[in-house]
Amino acid sequence: MRVRRDKGHRDYLADAFALLQGWTRDGHEIRRTLPLDDSQHVALTESMKVAADALQLRAEARRLDGHTQIRVRTPEGGNLSTNEVALAARIEDLYKRITGAIA
Repeated sequence: MRVRRDKGHRDYLADAFALLQGWTRDGHEIRRTLPLDDSQHVALTESMKVAADALQLRAEARRLDGHTQIRVRTPEGGNLSTNEVALAARIEDLYKRITGAIA
């Protein structure tokens, strides 16, 4: 993750991304695969779209072999920003709410 830093300042974006367990970075996008049933997938996808729209970002979800694959991409191939990481954190919260999972 490239983030501009001045000498002596922490890389808060990398620190925040490190807290998102299960998310991986692949170029200009971050991904997560979640074990969800069909109804949970629908609930997450609908809630995720609202969160993405609020941040003016694009998040994609698809079903594959009983799992939901999520992808959050940067606009126009830019570097990851706090907005993408914030959306991933929001998606993680939605996942826990929908499944009743405890962190």
